[in-house]
Amino acid sequence: MTNLRLALYQPDIPGNTGTILRLAACLGFAVDLIEPAGFDISDRNLKRAGMDYIAAAALTRHVSWDRFDAWRATTSRRLILASTKAADRYIDFTFRSDDILLFGRESAGVPDQVHEKADGRVLIPMVEGQRSINVAVSAAMIVGEAMRQTVWA
Repeated sequence: MTNLRLALYQPDIPGNTGTILRLAACLGFAVDLIEPAGFDISDRNLKRAGMDYIAAAALTRHVSWDRFDAWRATTSRRLILASTKAADRYIDFTFRSDDILLFGRESAGVPDQVHEKADGRVLIPMVEGQRSINVAVSAAMIVGEAMRQTVWA
């Protein structure tokens, strides 16, 4: 298991969360779910996407952003936000083995107050005119790069 963590800020789509939990179980990183989510954690679409891997995922639920932020402050971990508004490409960013990679809501990203708390912001370069990449796909890309740098180096 790696010390790297992935945080989901109030996710909207249970299938994406299930996919990310499956990825976490397979790659050995922990997931922080910042509530409220737009679905019940027992949602069948979450279970369908995560299959039986969900039970193997290290999942911590936080009842609010404030509670998550207070917990994070006790850990001294950097918060790295994936954002279409970031300037640094994720492949150019230097990740640390104990970073928390934060991904926003599929429908709205994260509010400004969360942006301001981030210690770093990264983006996935896209073709001009496109808005965003699916959050589970984005998570796989960025976690993969962070693990390449810190675990598989």
